[in-house]
Amino acid sequence: MASTRRHFLQSTTLTAAGLPVAAQTARSANDKIQFATIGIGGMGTGDTETAVATPGTKLVGVCDIYQGRLTRAKEAWGSDLFTTRDYREVLNRKDIDAVIIATPDHWHARIAIEAMEAGKDVYVEKPMVQKWEDGGKVVDASKRTNRILQVGSQRVSSATYKKAQEIFKAGSIGELNMVEAWWDRNSAIGAWQYSIPPDATPQNIDWDRFLGSAPKRPFEPIRLFRWRNYQDYGTGVAGDLFVHLFSGMHFVTGALGPKRVFASGGLRFWKDGRDVPDILLGLFDYEKSAAHPAFNLALRVNFVNGAGETSGFKFTGSEGVMTIGNGVTLSKLPPEGDPGTSAGNFDAVTQKLILAEHRKKYPPEKQTADSMRPIEDERWLAPRSYSDHADHHANFFNAVRTRRPVVEDAVFGLRAAGPALLCNQSYYSGKTIQWDPVNMQVKG
Repeated sequence: MASTRRHFLQSTTLTAAGLPVAAQTARSANDKIQFATIGIGGMGTGDTETAVATPGTKLVGVCDIYQGRLTRAKEAWGSDLFTTRDYREVLNRKDIDAVIIATPDHWHARIAIEAMEAGKDVYVEKPMVQKWEDGGKVVDASKRTNRILQVGSQRVSSATYKKAQEIFKAGSIGELNMVEAWWDRNSAIGAWQYSIPPDATPQNIDWDRFLGSAPKRPFEPIRLFRWRNYQDYGTGVAGDLFVHLFSGMHFVTGALGPKRVFASGGLRFWKDGRDVPDILLGLFDYEKSAAHPAFNLALRVNFVNGAGETSGFKFTGSEGVMTIGNGVTLSKLPPEGDPGTSAGNFDAVTQKLILAEHRKKYPPEKQTADSMRPIEDERWLAPRSYSDHADHHANFFNAVRTRRPVVEDAVFGLRAAGPALLCNQSYYSGKTIQWDPVNMQVKG
């Protein structure tokens, strides 16, 4: 097998997302973009740490409904940091240019819309919305207010996925016919068994604010600290992980979304009171477009596979296979040599006729040469220290500064979230869902 390994680097963070580098800035490059984070749990903390490390930014405030996280924020970023349990106090501040929204999913749409209406640019964690029906409202608000909105699925800013996009657009795998993607976990933290602090009391938690539009319930801190386990606040594995896979695949192929969605799965292992499945399988039909032929997509998330955490993509085409995992690998398969015959099914005379004709077309010496042809296998690796999360935040803050569009805007975000969320609808109803990827609506 012939194999080459190549390392690639971005010249700037902007090239990974395909954004223009030379841009007329809307504000001085020396001005720091002041931002606040709303929801400072695990993902919010990671986002904030990355944003603070992005040149030209300053963290001004943090909002969370649990007092312990506000205390931790001051420990991490200074005692003069503005903190509040009410996100509206963040939106009312004139010194805040942008917000990171990393709340439970059921708050995403409302806070994003209100933030844009308050003149803030928005980085909202995936999925952009908890219910696909709210996606159009976010899209409309972004257009109406002319604010930047970027969804937090970092693959669209990844140098690795940018390389995969280039390979795909070059036609290196021929005509695409199937995509497979998976994200498997088998660990307590990976399956959302997050720690619950001992001071999780009604005095330290604004319970009513956490519930928001969700059904009213008595104080039960497990629902706050493990909110992904519940339909009332999260979107299950579909909204947490499928949406990442949709974002990456849409970025690589230019696809807008499937026309048909079907999902199956179950709650097989983590029977801890959660009401969402820990295994989910999705099947999707994509129609032919100018960017790609018709193809099928299969997604899998498995929290109980017993083999640690793995994720990856496999794009199968008529002339080769491209995989994304630890870098990008392109395997070009040699043309099929001697396909053999099924002559043994016929009488002796017919067998001789078939075999004679077959040897003319596939002489033994040609087959020997074909069998020696190596599979062309090339691999591209990002540097060991590379971070697409850092690039994603850099692209967002560059857009805030230059007023240039981001790749993962509200429309892109809905086209990724819509079919992911419909997997939940299909799973619970047992029905196939028809989706209009252009108008981003359920059909029928």
